[in-house]
Amino acid sequence: MFELKNINKSFQLPTGETFQVLKDFSLSVNKGEVFGLIGLSGAGKSTALRTFNLLEAPDQGQVIFKGKDISTIQDKELRLVRQKIGMIFQHFNLLSNKTVSENVALSLKIAGWKSAQIKPRVMECLELVRLQDKHDVYPNQLSGGQKQRVAIARSIANNPDLLLADEPTSALDPLTKNEILECLLRLNKALGLTVVISTHEMGLVKKLCQRVAIINGGQNLETLDVREGQIQPTSSFGKALLETI
Repeated sequence: MFELKNINKSFQLPTGETFQVLKDFSLSVNKGEVFGLIGLSGAGKSTALRTFNLLEAPDQGQVIFKGKDISTIQDKELRLVRQKIGMIFQHFNLLSNKTVSENVALSLKIAGWKSAQIKPRVMECLELVRLQDKHDVYPNQLSGGQKQRVAIARSIANNPDLLLADEPTSALDPLTKNEILECLLRLNKALGLTVVISTHEMGLVKKLCQRVAIINGGQNLETLDVREGQIQPTSSFGKALLETI
């Protein structure tokens, strides 16, 4: 299980004021599930997602990874933990001067894999996202969906226990969004990979997730099961959100 316990996180604004983006925020994600964080822009969902791998370090609270509180670890120990937490972003973050294979291999080189192990692992990951035929092309030769699948291949290269997806389909057209959803579902089932995804798209949650947290004002208002593509909020905000997005 992966957990955020009573997380508080604030940012300093240019005006000198302090803005609290997460307020006593708690969340539990079960091993092997696809879990959604949904809310309007500015609700705190991306900050919550980035707290799982301490890209956003909490001011207070605990971040539980495989039974251990990692909220205060640093340096080498933190790097080792992050190797087991993959992450994909809205805008792919691929290196344009490197081929598809080289982009995927980069995370393995950083993790210290031996050269002889890297190429077969890269091809294995590209096969999982069905891009093995694109291994020697450059990102500018790919469609948006293909670029995101390369980013997914890179994120799973180190055999992570947890995959974080920050608005992974918001820059894509509807057909390409389905391509990415199918890819994530396939990896979840084939690898037993735990996925946490932040989004403002209710349709994505209904197709992809087993559970979803409704987030507003930096708080987890409620955590709901997604059954047969249906979500039944009990909070007034959750009901209004379901009608508007």
